[in-house]
Amino acid sequence: MTEATEKADTIVDEYDVAIVGGGMAGLTAGIAAAETGAATVVLEKSPEDLRGGHLRYTETFRIPTADIESDLDFHIPDYSPSDFYQDIMHVTDGHADPDLAQTLVNNAGDMFEWLTEHLRGQNFQWQTEPDRTMYAAGRIFHDGEQITDDLYTAAEAAGVDVVYEAEARELIQEGTRDVRGVRAMVADAWTRFEVDAVVLACGAYESSPEKRVRYYGGPYDDITVRGSKYNTGEALEMAMDAGAKSAGQWSGAHMTVIDAGSPKVEGGQTLVSGYQYGMIVNHEGERFLNEGEDTRAHTYAKFGRKVFQQSYHEAFVIQDATTNEHVLHTGPTEPITADSIEELVARLDIENHERAIETFHEYNAACNPDGEFKPKVLDGNEAEGIEPPKSNWAIPLNDTPLIGYPVTGGITFSFGGVAQTTDAEVLDTGLNTIPGLFAAGNATGGLFYNNYPGGTGLTKAAVYGSIAGENAAKHATE
Repeated sequence: MTEATEKADTIVDEYDVAIVGGGMAGLTAGIAAAETGAATVVLEKSPEDLRGGHLRYTETFRIPTADIESDLDFHIPDYSPSDFYQDIMHVTDGHADPDLAQTLVNNAGDMFEWLTEHLRGQNFQWQTEPDRTMYAAGRIFHDGEQITDDLYTAAEAAGVDVVYEAEARELIQEGTRDVRGVRAMVADAWTRFEVDAVVLACGAYESSPEKRVRYYGGPYDDITVRGSKYNTGEALEMAMDAGAKSAGQWSGAHMTVIDAGSPKVEGGQTLVSGYQYGMIVNHEGERFLNEGEDTRAHTYAKFGRKVFQQSYHEAFVIQDATTNEHVLHTGPTEPITADSIEELVARLDIENHERAIETFHEYNAACNPDGEFKPKVLDGNEAEGIEPPKSNWAIPLNDTPLIGYPVTGGITFSFGGVAQTTDAEVLDTGLNTIPGLFAAGNATGGLFYNNYPGGTGLTKAAVYGSIAGENAAKHATE
């Protein structure tokens, strides 16, 4: 480019704090920063009609109910911060950073009360069956698109400005480690936001086919992305170019069991929940996992990967009339019904019909015919003498009609990110904090490994988003 055609960056210098990303982590950071006294701008990569990142596709928080004293009538006193902490450590096989986990559970209750002050119009609902062994008490349901719009309204009311179609690509350091701004492409022009603190709330890299192949392997360029198409990871590379340390399980991700007919991107909650009560087979007609290993809230984020690894990235959930009463299906594919396993297997178009029929009969023979089916607890009804075993809810599937659901694996978010302190400060490769750089949400690693307790991701984003925003504002204004 010649000097005559070269165009200088547009300079924006009226803000103290810039937030990269406008999902749950970014909006809570923006509100917290503004309320702490900092002039704050949120740089949202998407256009306005698709704003919010994965937030617009979410449905639950996980909250220690014993900490909630809200006037919204949410108190259910049987899920403590200690319970929450133990669930995180249990499902991550003890790999979660204990300090990050402890900070999360200790602040979740206060965070939710703070958040509800800004979301008075949101219709939150407790899980209707608050039995912790089955549904994880403390899960709060909401409408993803509505909470996205409400949070943007709250952020703007707090004085936060939002710039849409702003793709952050470079942190400004200017001769020191201190972060003094961010360079972004806005409306096809480079813009330098010269600030005193930056918060990374940009999500992870799950929406990039190239990065999925890099971290998960060849087939994963074809996996369905349940959320936003804009979480492609360039902002994480920007942070590591500035010296940030990577953290967490970069080969790990939240991958869940979804309807096989789900849209390839931005499909949201196309779930087949209740799979744990029936039997799952692949195109070879074989079972390949312990459907009743644990509650759905403690298995769904890892079983999707096992489903995706099967032939054609597809498997089939088989229920009978009794177990199907406890299945929630929210996908576009119509369930297949039949009066016999032979007819069902044929209608599901499973490749090895004969083996699928044999597997069904072997499964039924291994189940306890006299067991009492208790869908709301780990009932201990175990299938014996088959491989893999089934640890709970193993009752014969004899109540016709039989019902089949074609399923695949869908990716929700990746587990790798930048390293952070419990104050949401970003660490460099020498484990020193990078002055002026903070992070929250799925842009950070260190908390989730192999698996994920349902509802925790949104809580993590809100807790560390509010911490990051407050501390970024203090750094900028002091």
